[in-house]
Amino acid sequence: MKPPTGYKGNKASLPSKPCAVCGRPMSWRRAWAKNWEQVRYCSEACRRQAQSQRGTQPDGGG
Repeated sequence: MKPPTGYKGNKASLPSKPCAVCGRPMSWRRAWAKNWEQVRYCSEACRRQAQSQRGTQPDGGG
């Protein structure tokens, strides 16, 4: 019996983009389907690192 063709198991065809902090490629996930454009970080660790960096940088306004 031949396996069904199509999407299942074909991860190479999924969109990807780099993490804003570490630069690792992030592959599209079903959980991100509704907000893929807003996804910026590959993990909670990168999200926390970005927030801590943002808090220590001068805002430039004065």
